[in-house]
Amino acid sequence: MKLQESMTGFYYIGNDRANITKLVNIYKRGYASGNLNQAMAELTKENHILPEVICCESRFGFETIKHWAKFLSKHESLSQTPFIIDADKLTTVENYHFISNKSVDDILNLKEWDENSLDAKIRFLQKFKNANHKMEKASFTNGIPGSLHAILKRGFDVVVSFSILFFLAPLFILIACAIRIESSGNIFYISKRAGRGYQIFNFYKFRTMVPGADKRRNEFAHLNQYQDSELARFFKIENDPRITRIGRFLRNSSLDELPQLFNVLLGDMSLVGNRPLPLYEAETLTTDLYAKRFLAPAGITGLWQIKKRGKSVMSENERISLDIDYADKSNLLFDMWIMAHTPQALMQKANT
Repeated sequence: MKLQESMTGFYYIGNDRANITKLVNIYKRGYASGNLNQAMAELTKENHILPEVICCESRFGFETIKHWAKFLSKHESLSQTPFIIDADKLTTVENYHFISNKSVDDILNLKEWDENSLDAKIRFLQKFKNANHKMEKASFTNGIPGSLHAILKRGFDVVVSFSILFFLAPLFILIACAIRIESSGNIFYISKRAGRGYQIFNFYKFRTMVPGADKRRNEFAHLNQYQDSELARFFKIENDPRITRIGRFLRNSSLDELPQLFNVLLGDMSLVGNRPLPLYEAETLTTDLYAKRFLAPAGITGLWQIKKRGKSVMSENERISLDIDYADKSNLLFDMWIMAHTPQALMQKANT
């Protein structure tokens, strides 16, 4: 179904009229195909269409869409185009497969997004993919191509995280018992976080606060350390009253971070990177100035931890600047340097 003769807008795969109308209102022009085969033919023909975003309904199934996404990733031009799945009617199992496979750029229920928010989201994904493409194309880290660097980094992450988990298993049991003895509730604190490319995953830590602490965030908003902007993107309280006694010890020693080794094994995080952000923080960092931090993987330790840990005065701009600095300099030797300085940072007492 051709919507305009010239094409620089969107490409929609499916037949949901409401979604197509919403995209037309944003881009004024675009194409829509009822099936993936037709879309592939149109996108690859001579003088092919180069849309700003490709949206696909989930009804075609995970395996089919995964194969199609692989085709996009191998195409020089289309690999830089955001590929979004409409989450309407997406099953829980399919949603899990899409998230764990990381074959698409985002999963959104288009009906729940207004036009302005959807436009901003797509623009952010465009900036991220464009910046990531340039980095991969020009990236040679100390003579090592970017793709090989990624393989070495992943291999290092798996070996080290598995070894630590194996040897520290008894410590995990002791910490779990201490948390349960002091207060009822879950042993682990699990929250949604945004990592590299704004990929959302379940983030694991040992629970250090009283049960229901998240629901009391507004109650203590006036104590937030980050008060240097109207947005107050980050939330941190010195001597947070919600922290338990065991929790304070775990935080000061950074033992609460140990369960993130499971995130590393799952591929959600790396040993070294930028801290994965709570969604309420990440959703505010979509401008050109801040999007670059999401080019780097999420990590347990990073540049911010070794340079700012334990210091009471720290602006959010300083923290974001360090995240961007790491994204610019990220390579295996730099990671090793950060890990070498991490033990000293862990010795500093900080309520994080």
